[in-house]
Amino acid sequence: MKATWEKIDKNLVSIDVEVDAEKVTVALDQAFKKVVAKVNVPGFRKGKVPRGIFESRFGVESLYQDAIDILLPEVYTAVVKENDLQPVDRPEIDVTQFAKGQSFKFNAKVTVKPEVQLGEYKGLEVEAVQAEVTEEEIAAELERLQGRHAELTVVEEGPAQNGDISVIDFDGYVDGEQFEGGFSERYSLELGSGSFIPGFEEQVVGMELGDFKDVEVTFPESYHAEHLAGKQAIFKVKLHELKRKSLPALDDEFAKDVSEFDTLEEFKQDLVSKLKENKEKEAEQAREVAVVDKATAAAEVEIPEAMIDTETDYMVKDFENRLRMQGMNLDLYYQFSGQSEEVLRGQMRSDAEKRVRNNLVLEAIAKAEGFEATDADLTEELEKLSKQYNRPAEELRDIFEKNGNISNLEEDILLRKTIQFLLENSKTA
Repeated sequence: MKATWEKIDKNLVSIDVEVDAEKVTVALDQAFKKVVAKVNVPGFRKGKVPRGIFESRFGVESLYQDAIDILLPEVYTAVVKENDLQPVDRPEIDVTQFAKGQSFKFNAKVTVKPEVQLGEYKGLEVEAVQAEVTEEEIAAELERLQGRHAELTVVEEGPAQNGDISVIDFDGYVDGEQFEGGFSERYSLELGSGSFIPGFEEQVVGMELGDFKDVEVTFPESYHAEHLAGKQAIFKVKLHELKRKSLPALDDEFAKDVSEFDTLEEFKQDLVSKLKENKEKEAEQAREVAVVDKATAAAEVEIPEAMIDTETDYMVKDFENRLRMQGMNLDLYYQFSGQSEEVLRGQMRSDAEKRVRNNLVLEAIAKAEGFEATDADLTEELEKLSKQYNRPAEELRDIFEKNGNISNLEEDILLRKTIQFLLENSKTA
């Protein structure tokens, strides 16, 4: 087998391949065994037609496509591996010669992983992020916990207030016409939650039981339903019920109810510790994002569209899996949100491009520094996953290997190593 390749345009490679005639003969034999099992010829049982009779009746050319389908994937994979090429898309194949007794010639054009021109990635300045817990944050967390354990009491009279659970009917109109999704009866809405169109909840505040009111709002320009985006609307609202949260007192009994501690002081100390731990993790994550963004901004790389499309596919699939965990699917999501697959992919595309760019730059830095994911690294990672999923590490290794995902695990390890290297070699701004 002979193969030569050249880069013909940015990340596009052209590969010319010639396969020996002997391999063509073997592929034709395999194709015959496959095809003859499906052929009916009078006087012969299925699968028992002699090769000579088959070729005289149907022509040897009838085997060519099946032989190419058998031979091409094997040859293409071998050529890519031998020449250390990294395709990121399906190849465009042009068969230039295939016949019995002749060599097999074809050309493959394929987009490959781009080269990265690294800029400065050591000594990058990264802003320090404060991880101190303030009194306001402690108070806000306690208030949130109070809210979670609050009792609802029915309000018999008086105006609606922020924080109340209102039970309302609403009927929406745009340009004097009702619109789909703008009508509901006895809908429970927490006032001040920000779950409705901006300005809606604020106008319900102050209404009293039995009141009718025209609530005037403007849909945001970025509203998911394009036919409503930026439009003015009037909702005819009736208030049926009000329920108000009765917050529990912040005392030792509250601490006992919501935790394993006997006193409020002990509970608050534990709360501060957990909030501080979370803030430290968030601060570290913010520094990781910042240092990767700076290293990426300093590099030059032209990303093929195919890589962005593939990453977008992955993100949509991941989103669909998370929806299923919540008892939904993409079709239901599109109905409820008023979006389409095209809109969803468009929203994810910029993030997909950033992910691809970051990963390419991190891979290039890892290569420049000679990093690798060792077997010890892999064993350590599997031990962590073993504790997380409560399954033996060797069992998890077998699962990753059988699914062909062990290389993905190694890539994750390598990327984390590289990010840690960037942080250790950064400066605090």
